[in-house]
Amino acid sequence: MREIVLDTETTGLDPVSGDRIVEIGAVELWNHLPTGKTFHKYLNPERNMPEEAQAVHGLTEEFLKDKPVFSKIAEDFLTFINGSKLIIHNASFDMKFINAELALADKKRLPADMAIDTLAIARKKFPGSPASLDALCRRFNIDNSARTLHGALLDSEILAEVYLELIGGRQPDFGLSDSHNTGERKFDVERQVFKRANPLKPRLTIEEEEAHTEFVQKLGEMAIWNKLIIKR
Repeated sequence: MREIVLDTETTGLDPVSGDRIVEIGAVELWNHLPTGKTFHKYLNPERNMPEEAQAVHGLTEEFLKDKPVFSKIAEDFLTFINGSKLIIHNASFDMKFINAELALADKKRLPADMAIDTLAIARKKFPGSPASLDALCRRFNIDNSARTLHGALLDSEILAEVYLELIGGRQPDFGLSDSHNTGERKFDVERQVFKRANPLKPRLTIEEEEAHTEFVQKLGEMAIWNKLIIKR
């Protein structure tokens, strides 16, 4: 199952009044695990940058003036999301901006049900409690110390962690994966099995052991049994 965690930064609150997207960031999840694949673009909004918006994300007119306009990256963006569910905090805000930009680029709008709103999930799960991204990071003990300003890609990476906690924790594979991806970093895990001083009596029949050995051989390098290190 492929999902895309997404965030945008804008010049203001309403695309109808002329506000535009200035940054878009997205992180790919596969079966609720980050793959390390991301999409990130700064965009020229073709308008001025209000001081209030600049105070939120720190992006200036000078910095954005040589960046591409949305229409130039629209096809790349649509190719990246590729119809996958979009995980967004306060989804209605980002979706209205994305659809406004797609309309200006003569592209088809995205359906509302394509988005999963983590803000709505948080409010339902913790009624009456703060549900901002920062508040959820505190609740789930997620490090967001690098978030001094809003940034689309960083916020997407943080939201991915929050989303996994909201749907039941960050161990959907029960810890059996031989590697874990976090953003662009990949950590290999060396698993060790400690041998009992007094081994338990085998419960498998000879036929079952032979069938298991044959199955593991078919898996080759994919088999986790081939990666175990017996510590004596």
